[in-house]
Amino acid sequence: QARIPLPARLQAYNQVERLGVGALFSGEFLDTIDRHEPTALQQTEYAAAPARHYVNRLLALDGKFTLADNDLPKVVGTAALAGVEVAFPMLDDELVAFAYRLSPRQKVAGMALRPLFRAAMKDILPQQTLSKAKHGFGLPFGVWLGTDVDLQAMADASLSALARRGWFNADLLARLRDELHRSHLAYWGELVWVLVMLEQWLQQQTVAKTP
Repeated sequence: QARIPLPARLQAYNQVERLGVGALFSGEFLDTIDRHEPTALQQTEYAAAPARHYVNRLLALDGKFTLADNDLPKVVGTAALAGVEVAFPMLDDELVAFAYRLSPRQKVAGMALRPLFRAAMKDILPQQTLSKAKHGFGLPFGVWLGTDVDLQAMADASLSALARRGWFNADLLARLRDELHRSHLAYWGELVWVLVMLEQWLQQQTVAKTP
């Protein structure tokens, strides 16, 4: 993976890339889309970033695809459903402008993340907090599937419905339905989650069954 140039390297872990789009999507569906567009969009944004160091280019990529296109809409939209208005103090204009002026070494020092924050907080936060590893916010969906029969049934029905739309490889979806009752859910859980949520959204939007 280290030999793959940035930004394509970022997707080396992606299950879609590992499986191959031909294994996930049906041939008929692939004929209707530009399968290279997502990678091309990332490469365009990465190249257009007004920065020389790759760390700053990656942060520009994060600002576009992770924050603007993904995390912020999800947080704002979910909070709005509960009647909550969200504030983002770390995205204050002056603070963001200050962050852009920092050197790459102040943002990442070898394998150490956020060295500037850790140094600034060393006399305020306990060492246990400063040295603790990063924890993501991903749901343990695969684990839940292995223990909740109702969730298994919902996922099974969703994958079956999605297969009838003709967009995805029916053999792969059948394999995923089989995995709902086996021991590999920790690996397949994220992909099952994405596909199940897609089908649930499509049903709510009453989208036609053909692309």
